[in-house]
This record gives sequence, C-alpha cells and structure tokens, in this order.
Amino acid sequence: MQELALTVNGRERALRVPEAATLLHVLRNDLAFNGPKYGCGLGQCGACTVWVDGVAARACVIPAHGVAGRAITTLEGLGSRDCWHPVQQAFEQAQAAQCGYCLNGMVMQAAALLARDPHPSDARIRAELSGNLCRCGTHVEILTAVQAAALRMAGDEAT
Repeated sequence: MQELALTVNGRERALRVPEAATLLHVLRNDLAFNGPKYGCGLGQCGACTVWVDGVAARACVIPAHGVAGRAITTLEGLGSRDCWHPVQQAFEQAQAAQCGYCLNGMVMQAAALLARDPHPSDARIRAELSGNLCRCGTHVEILTAVQAAALRMAGDEAT
C-alpha cells in the first residue's frame, strides 16, 4: 500500500492504495463514486470515462498513482443535484438513457467535446462518441441530447 493524494471534483483526497490500483478502482471502491462504471476493463467501452485535467480519459486503464496531483472530475463533479451541467440536463430531457450503463461515459465524453468545440457538427459528435458503447440503442436520443446541450451552452455564451 502506498500513499496517494488525488484531487477529485475539486476536493483533496488522501488514501493508501495498492501500487497496481487503477483510477477506476480507487474512485469506486475507495472513494464511493458511482458515476464511472466498470465495463470492459480494457479502455474500449467508455463506461469508466472521467476527466483528468479536463480531458476525457478511461479510468479503468489509468494507474491511480499516475494521476496523483492532477484534477480528476467524475460525473458527480460535473454538475450538482441543484445545478446540472447542460449536458446532463439535455440527456434527461431527451430521455437519452435506457439501462443507463453507458450514460456516465456518454455524458463525460460529450461534455469534454463541448468544452473544446462548442459548435460541433453532427459528424464530429458521432466521431467523438464512437468509442462509447451503448447496448440499448439510444444513439439517436444521445445525438439529440448532445445537439441540444450545444445549443443551450451557445445560448448561455450569447447572454
């Protein structure tokens, strides 16, 4: 076990974890964050997506000790219960989830895209989300949600 200092959702966390622990393991098992999900364990499905210094990353393949001192954002830190992020609002309004397993990754990846490119084309949105797997087939609703979030965020910029 080694000491690890992480900043998760703006809060400093100190804990002791095995040297081989993944960021996903620490977030879910040690810090009790339920947003990132264990899907494939290979970084291919996107269910575990978090932000590391504002960039979408797959937590299941990142060594926890490799992100010490960096800013980690989970779905829980993207918005709050009282003030959802525009992407979270849009997903809820578009009913873009069935089972919800992919939801964490889709929301985190979409929010990262919109932070970089507030006016993405449909092709750009599809390309950005192509690595996030959804078994339920809500792809149309997800695309609609991301488009709506982009419009909502663009409207916020104009005011």
